[in-house]
Amino acid sequence: MTDAKNTSGQPSKTPTHVAYQVRDREGAKAIWTRIGAAWAHADGKGFNLQIEAVPLDGRITLRVVSENKE
Repeated sequence: MTDAKNTSGQPSKTPTHVAYQVRDREGAKAIWTRIGAAWAHADGKGFNLQIEAVPLDGRITLRVVSENKE
């Protein structure tokens, strides 16, 4: 994976991934709550995470940033 670059060739400040807390519900769709973001390292071997909340239950899922609402 390569780090996203802006038009000047510098690393992008836009996150590459969004972090969600996902809580499964019996008989209903899971609840996805955005709790942070991630940026790929320049060498493509890791990520920096900025988490604004830590879930007490459920799981944390990282998804590639998309313009479509999921």
